[in-house]
Amino acid sequence: MGAEFRNRVISSIERLHHQATDLIAELDRGGVAFREDHWEREGGGGGVSRMLTEGATFEKAGVNRSVVEGVLAPQLAQRLGAHVSALEEARFFVTGLSLVAHPRSPMVPTVHLNVRYFEIADPSGEIRDAWFGGGTDLTPTYPYPEDAVHFHRTLKTACDRHHPSFYPRFKTWCDHYFVNTHRSEERRGVGGIFFDNLRAGEAGLCLERLHAFVAEIGSVLSSAYGPIVERRRHTEYGERERQFQLARRGRYVEFNLVHDRGTLFGLQTGARIESVLMSLPPLAAWPPSPAYAPGSFEARLLEMLEPREWVQ
Repeated sequence: MGAEFRNRVISSIERLHHQATDLIAELDRGGVAFREDHWEREGGGGGVSRMLTEGATFEKAGVNRSVVEGVLAPQLAQRLGAHVSALEEARFFVTGLSLVAHPRSPMVPTVHLNVRYFEIADPSGEIRDAWFGGGTDLTPTYPYPEDAVHFHRTLKTACDRHHPSFYPRFKTWCDHYFVNTHRSEERRGVGGIFFDNLRAGEAGLCLERLHAFVAEIGSVLSSAYGPIVERRRHTEYGERERQFQLARRGRYVEFNLVHDRGTLFGLQTGARIESVLMSLPPLAAWPPSPAYAPGSFEARLLEMLEPREWVQ
């Protein structure tokens, strides 16, 4: 672990950023170009944000990468899971990729992906802790169980190439992370995988092998998500499906603003606010006390959000 390893991770994040941008542009099929913004953070670092709006397939999609460093309050470092003293000021370095795509059609699910690498150093610059984190999850509006099965099976295949424990562990972690606890433990979507604080020695793997795992997850959407978009893009829908999509997007907003650790970290470290809030949909709704008839597609979707073993 050192400058050479850090630079390799930065290079892989840049490569994943380009791949993810190309994937979303290809799936959109609308010929709408991404708007690209380069930004710098006061205190250290910056990033590149790419945003597609009003596309043929995607109403909004963002693909961002960043390399940020600076001073981190010890309490915040501990909340992130860093191995540091509660009294010791820490310096941090983080590089990562974040992608969120909100489709125009409610028949196509929303997808989120994030991969990142953290380092924590003491005031002298000596690295005290380093880890990887990330994951990807699927948020449908219409209940197509076969889409969730495909998504999870693809993730399991990718995870199994690196360690057999990864998929079951990270799938369960995801099931219990993307939860609106203030909404009676309602899940945001049908899950995927979520992991954090993967340090050297995790499952017997060194940082290099963990980096290989995270890089594969960073490129998994072409096989995990792409076929779903192709299968659903031309499915007809009406105003009822659109209104339910807006209501589900409201739940998405609630999770990201109330519970998501990445949003909290960005706000507390002075990150570019447009990048922090990139994940929010362009439109959402909060209908008063919605009730859905048993057997309706809305009720079946809510039932589908309960954790289950999709790969079986």
